[in-house]
Amino acid sequence: MRRAPARRWWSLAALVAGALPAAAFPAPALWWLAFVALVPWLLLLRAAPDARRAAWFGWLGGTGLVLATHHWLAPHLHVFLLPLAALLGALWAPWGALAHRLLADRAGVAGPRSGGAGPLGRGRTAAAVVVLPSAWLVVELIRSWEYAGGPWGLLGASQWSWEPGLRLASLGGVWLVGWLIVAVNVGIAALLVRPATRPVRGTAAAALGCCALVIAGTWLAVQPPRTTGAVRVAVVQPGELSEAGDRFARGVELTRTLSGREVDLVVWAESSVGFDLSARDDLAARLAALSADVGAPLLVNVDARRVGGPGIFKSSVLVDAGGPSGDRYDKMRLVPFGEYVPLRSVLGWATEVGRAADVDRVRGTEPVVMNAGGVRVGPLICFETAFPDMGRHLVREGAQVLVGQSATSSFQGSWAPRQHASLAALRAAETGRPVVHATLTGVSVVHGPDGARVGPRLDADRSAAHVYEVPLASGRTFFVRAGDWAPLGSIGVVGAAAVVLVRRRAAGCR
Repeated sequence: MRRAPARRWWSLAALVAGALPAAAFPAPALWWLAFVALVPWLLLLRAAPDARRAAWFGWLGGTGLVLATHHWLAPHLHVFLLPLAALLGALWAPWGALAHRLLADRAGVAGPRSGGAGPLGRGRTAAAVVVLPSAWLVVELIRSWEYAGGPWGLLGASQWSWEPGLRLASLGGVWLVGWLIVAVNVGIAALLVRPATRPVRGTAAAALGCCALVIAGTWLAVQPPRTTGAVRVAVVQPGELSEAGDRFARGVELTRTLSGREVDLVVWAESSVGFDLSARDDLAARLAALSADVGAPLLVNVDARRVGGPGIFKSSVLVDAGGPSGDRYDKMRLVPFGEYVPLRSVLGWATEVGRAADVDRVRGTEPVVMNAGGVRVGPLICFETAFPDMGRHLVREGAQVLVGQSATSSFQGSWAPRQHASLAALRAAETGRPVVHATLTGVSVVHGPDGARVGPRLDADRSAAHVYEVPLASGRTFFVRAGDWAPLGSIGVVGAAAVVLVRRRAAGCR
């Protein structure tokens, strides 16, 4: 009769253990915690009585991780947050079973049911250090699909402020950083197993040494991008203003203060213009006059129903002294529930219980690189800065500066604004290009081509226009040239491991 309460406690422990890595992200920003945060979860998976229970613990841990890294979405998703977290958490169920299969001591039970496994030794320890990080990346790759919520809270993104982590990102993106974090956690977990044999300890220590060498070697060998000059970019952050007219007026007021300051580009945030400029000649003329007064083009962001179009677009629009230049980028990757409701005919009632979008935004069709006063700019809108592939594509198309226009006013006081701003460092390090992250209400920030922050951060209590001396860089990082080799390689590793496991089970059955 005592087993049921014990099982509940173990299930609760799995839920909490899975949530631990969230503290490595801003706002807590305990980046170093990521390298040990998975250890309790791994030891719990190892201690599970069987693979089925380990899969359950994996599911619960994954649910805890999604809830902890996305808790700030509760005002928007409301009752949907828990089932959606559980749905995404299920992706970690196979990972939990795999961790049990590789780390559990199966002495005395080798045979068909255990897949031929015996005591934990050198071979399975080495396999765990390679296969488990690879399987983790496969899970992250699946959940990074935009319709599954996108790549928010990828484990590697927790290292946005750690210079060696940023150098790793230039090689393999956020994916390589995440792979090494999981490998270190697995190695530490193997060192802590009891009883610990000499082969297990030696293999785990060697694996940790290899991870340390890769990190240190990358930090020393990979040089930061070579700078080729600088461009003066002004970020306009109007502050918390709910009415579109008030936001526009405050943006104009702040931009006027830039006159005579030799600015090359002025960036306004997402939804800074709440009217279709093609239907509001008066506003377009005010922006054109403002551009002429400042002596620089304005990159504004229009969130409005387009006259003659199919609906509401979120668009980056370049305005110079002659008015809207014709360069426009329509947001391609929309936020589920925040900007559209999936299967609205079925889930449309979400607008009645949370802050889900009343009207679906319309998707853009292709990325755009704009010529802004001689500087080639690649715009990304809000959620899109979380996707490593989008920045990489823009750099391949010739972008010299990546600009993220964002609005996190719905999440003020939560972890979301700082987490979102931190992504600029990862995208800069991955691409070797500076990233300007401009928001309506903070946090606005600029990161140079090496991922290091440039100038001050504009927090949520600021309403200001600030000019940044943004360094430009040449060349391409290995990540830009090679792409997603880390997650693709991980798929190969997991596939090979699956083949080996199936063959061993078949041999055991014979």
